[in-house]
Order: sequence, then C-alpha cells, then structure tokens
Amino acid sequence: MVTRDTKYFLLLNVGHFLDHYFILIFATVAALALSEGWGLSYSELLPYGAPGFAAFALCALPSGWLADRWSRDGMMCIFFFGIGLSSVLTGFAQNPFQLGAGLLLMGVFASIYHPVGLAIVTGRWRKTGMRLAVNGVWGNLGVGSAALITGLLIDLASWRAAFILPGLIGIAFAYPYYIVSRNISQDSPPEDQGVTSHQNIAYGPKWRVLLCVYMITLLGNVIFQSTTVALPEIFDERLTGLADDISETLSLLTSQSATIIGVLAFLVFAAASLAQLVTGFMLDSVGAKPTILLVMVIQISAFLMMPGLQNLAAFAVSFGFMLGVFGQVPINDFLMAKTVSNKARARAFGLRAMVSFLALSTALPMISVIHVNWGFDGLFHILALCSLTILIGSQIFLKSLPREASDRSIFQR
Repeated sequence: MVTRDTKYFLLLNVGHFLDHYFILIFATVAALALSEGWGLSYSELLPYGAPGFAAFALCALPSGWLADRWSRDGMMCIFFFGIGLSSVLTGFAQNPFQLGAGLLLMGVFASIYHPVGLAIVTGRWRKTGMRLAVNGVWGNLGVGSAALITGLLIDLASWRAAFILPGLIGIAFAYPYYIVSRNISQDSPPEDQGVTSHQNIAYGPKWRVLLCVYMITLLGNVIFQSTTVALPEIFDERLTGLADDISETLSLLTSQSATIIGVLAFLVFAAASLAQLVTGFMLDSVGAKPTILLVMVIQISAFLMMPGLQNLAAFAVSFGFMLGVFGQVPINDFLMAKTVSNKARARAFGLRAMVSFLALSTALPMISVIHVNWGFDGLFHILALCSLTILIGSQIFLKSLPREASDRSIFQR
C-alpha cells in the first residue's frame, strides 16, 4: 500500500518536474518556432524571457518568507495552480511584449518551488543527499521533457499548444497536493534542530561554508542555465547531419526536425540527470568536497573538448558536460540543509534561490551576446573558466569530513 508520506514526496517531485519544465518551454519555442513565425532571430527573442527569469529570482525570497510565516503546503498549492494558469495565458500571446508579460507571470509562480519545496524535502526526511538527488532527477527530467514535449507539440499542433496543454495539467495537480498534504507534519529530524548562527559545522566555520555556497550558486547557475537553455539551439546548429540521418533511417518527413532535435535533447537531459543519484550517494557517504572535485573535473574536460565538434561527436561530448552540470545540482542544497536550521530554511533557500536565479537571468543576455559575436565555441570556453573557479574555490573554503564521519555515513544509511 502506498503511504500518504510516499504520495507527499511524489507530489513534491512532480512539482520540481513542472517547475523546470514550465520555465524552459520558452527556450525550445524560441529556437524552433517563434524565430520563423514572428520574424525575429533567436538572439532577438531571448531578451523577452529575461524578465521571467528575473521574477524567478527576485520573488524566491518573499516566497520563502511567506512559507515560513504562513504555510509551506499552502504556498505549494498556489504554485501548482498559478504556474499552470500563467502558462495557459502565455499561450494566447499575440506579440513579443504579451509573451514577455506571460513569461514574467510564470516566473513569479515558478519562484515558489525551490525555497518551499526544498525546505520541505530537507526538513522532513533523513538521508538528505539521496532525497535531494531523487528530487533533483525529477527536476532535470522536467528540463529534458521541456525540449522533447515542446518540440513534439510544435510539430503536431502549434507553439501555443506547447504552453496551454501543460498549463492545464499543472492546474490539475493543485487539488491532489492539497488533499495529500493536509495532515502531513513538517517537523525536521532531531539532528537538524541544533544548528545555530554561531556553530561550526562539519565543513568548517559557517561563514566559509555559506561563502562557498553562494560562489557555487552564482557560477554554477550560470553554467546550468547556459547549457539547458542553449542546448536545443546548439543541437539545431551542430546536429543537422545526425538529425537528417535519423530522419532518413526512420523515413520521417523533414517537417518533423523539431521533434528529432527535441528527442535528442531529451535523451541527453534524461540520461545525464541520473548523475545526481551518484552525487547524492557521494554526498551522504564521503561529503561535499570530493563530490565537487569529481563533478567539476567532468565539466571542465567536456567544455574544453566541445568547440568545433559536429553531429555524433558533439552529441557525445554534450552528454559529458550535462553529466557534470546536473551532477552539481544537489550539492548546494545539501550544504545549505547542513548549515541552516529548519525553522528558517525556506527563507534561507529563498535567499539562495534569489541569488541563483539572478545569475540565471543574466545567462540569457550573455548567451545572446556571445552567440552573435563568437558562436557557441566562445560560450564553452567561458563555462570552462566558471567550472575551474568553482573547483579551486570549493577546495579552499570547505574542510574535508573527518574520516570517521565519512565511514559512519557510509554504514548508517
């Protein structure tokens, strides 16, 4: 029998899936449909998505504050209903300004999930690393599904359907979440209650850990946003030969190229997202410092290999850098959960999310400028530099776990 607790965690994971799915519909629509339909280039369309990502950032802190002061589950109900409704409205946009307004509204409601949902996940269950990893896999499947399903809906219906149909599904989840969450307690595990502002935690003085968290937040999310937003366009530019070969092999029409690119992006996103299960296990077992080392080495290597590659080689190496990009996702949340008490955790996640998504909002204009002047090869070199900075900074700021603590975490699972 499926317990209420299991249903609760499942719905929280669905929320993470939808949050990333909705925020990335625009990326695929801009790359595969709107540039032709509205007569604007990909670079000209990208800035219309920036206000939505800015709202995604700026509204995270007030969302966390409301959740801590009022109700975390109440805010989650608002999230499901609001992001679905705003997506439906965006599907009726008649010009770029209306599209930008709809994306702005989506960003406001999308800002709720990370401070609130992550506070619930880290405050209710033990084995934080693996819980965050599973939750992160759902979020990244949302990233991959945005490219796949949006491309499919563009080919089968229109770009408007790519916003409207998922929006109706999002609205539909608000009621089951309300029913399941009514009698769920959000008490944190006993060991999480004792963290104070003056306490040194396992990774060193709290100020150094938080400094590392915000460094990874800024640079890591520039990397995350740049790769997840740009991948459909990267594939559209560099995998044309591979897409044509797939079309010919499967006897598909050329008009279905958007679907092929969407499928290829989904395969990379979905397979690479499983890296979070590895990093979740490592976080619970050996701690954050060696986990960051492994993830950043993978990122740097793949980014430096990517310039100039086409077709199958580009597809393979893009899978490599997405392994590193998705693998880093649980690390910050794990460090934050180990540093901040449960009572203030939604606000803490809100502040981190605000910094995080402000970095995300700068990624869109950055991609636009770099793409026009230096192409995606220039972007790969900049992202490799960001990864190298994270690698060096984390090794300086974080202490390694004592050997006995690492051994305990391996066997007490």
